Amino acid sequence: MSAPRQEPVRVIVLWFPDWPLRAAGAEAAEPAAILHANRVVVCSAAARAQGVRIGQRRREAQGLLPNLRILPADPARDERAFLPVLRLIEAQAPGAQLLRPGLALLRARGVARFHGGEEEAARALHALLSAEGHPEVRIGIADGPFTAELAARGADPTLVVGAGASAAFLAPLPVQALQDPEVTGLLLRLGVRTLGELATLGAARLRDRFGEHGARLHALAAGADSRPVVPRPPDPELAAEVEFEAPLAQSDQIAFAVRQSADAVILALAKASLVCTEVRIDLTDDDEQVTSRTWLHPTCFEAADLVDRVRWQLESLAAASAGDDDEAHRFRGIVRARIAPVAVDDAAHHQPGLFGSGTDERLHHAVSRVQTLLGHEGVVTAVVAGGRLLTDRQQLTPWGERAVPARAADQPWPGRLPDPLPAEVFAPARPIAVTDADGAPVSVDARGLLSAAPAAVDACAVRSWAGPWPVRDRRGDPAGALRGERLQLVDEQDRAWLVLHVEGEDRWLAEGRYH
Repeated sequence: MSAPRQEPVRVIVLWFPDWPLRAAGAEAAEPAAILHANRVVVCSAAARAQGVRIGQRRREAQGLLPNLRILPADPARDERAFLPVLRLIEAQAPGAQLLRPGLALLRARGVARFHGGEEEAARALHALLSAEGHPEVRIGIADGPFTAELAARGADPTLVVGAGASAAFLAPLPVQALQDPEVTGLLLRLGVRTLGELATLGAARLRDRFGEHGARLHALAAGADSRPVVPRPPDPELAAEVEFEAPLAQSDQIAFAVRQSADAVILALAKASLVCTEVRIDLTDDDEQVTSRTWLHPTCFEAADLVDRVRWQLESLAAASAGDDDEAHRFRGIVRARIAPVAVDDAAHHQPGLFGSGTDERLHHAVSRVQTLLGHEGVVTAVVAGGRLLTDRQQLTPWGERAVPARAADQPWPGRLPDPLPAEVFAPARPIAVTDADGAPVSVDARGLLSAAPAAVDACAVRSWAGPWPVRDRRGDPAGALRGERLQLVDEQDRAWLVLHVEGEDRWLAEGRYH
């Protein structure tokens, strides 16, 4: 089954031209350049006016401009100098992503809502940064980071590319905008000079020539860049920690003790207009052994949710310790607990609707309440994984955790059941009787042929049937290989069954049932 196509996300890119030069202390009107491996990597506008270009050798650049100021490259210096600017941006619009020093990215939806539109948001951000000493900033807004960055580089001082207009905006730009010299050189030799010409070649032809990298370049040229915006890691002061004078072993005691720390984390997030969607909990026992686990949330964490995760982690730790025969590794108690947000999001994205919470929000609260009562694995969601047997394809994940299939569903699995899949899966598969008109069990011979037409399944008359189809599953171990044949049967009660005949055991198993 193919994954749904992601829609482009409206993003804002803030570009600070020649940022490494400013971080190094060069004046704006000064002819200066930063060199790495004896080549120019950044040069000022005054240097460019005299013919200095990125990629030139040191000797060539100094030959064009003898008074050119040469500065060494220092990425750490550039990033340190850019952090105060990033904090200014986050004060206006939380959730900024640092692409590289001098280039920041954030989602447009929240800040555009606040200012009443994307144009207004761009002007507000430019006014804020200009007042703080950064009038050179250029701001672009578009569908996807690639288009927004090119818009920022062409802005004066802001440029908004309308929704759905990325392809038209990119079409006249040169292929060098892809910043892939190897592919760009080949495209120029083939006569492809603009992104519009590259887009007309089609993704299939580029994939055949350059593999998935070529398909990615085609998506960029066509304005279909849908990379997610990943905010930078939260500041350390958002974390909270509590220490206990004596080790505590009871999960309820520890959960009660960390409630204040959980409230402190949520309060610190609220002050920054953020919410937490992923958190790491570190538990230190009396032997100074730290047990860490990262927890996800379907929407965002409340203080009670954080306390629940601490309790569930403690219960899991105690259960694992109970099965350990080594007395030295037995769980004796916790002396320190730390709650640290790992991923945060703009709080504006998680505000309830004007007329109250919708159906999804009510469902989330109900399921979370049941999970609190039953434990972390008491409520699970299903995801379709790869495999030949239905029990292999059904993977259950605790509610709120990221569903990552253990086996990719889009990989070839010869003999797997095609869609639609049964609504009910029996795990493990349960024995079932499949008999002929005389009441004798139906069998399958070595050639995969039925001994007789199925007349009854589970003591109910069969109205129609299809198959058999062979199933061959080695499971990575010849000793555990499974061979058999599948049948689909519909009984007189309109129940559709998927059954499997296990070769060598002459028995039938019900894998699932359609509804």
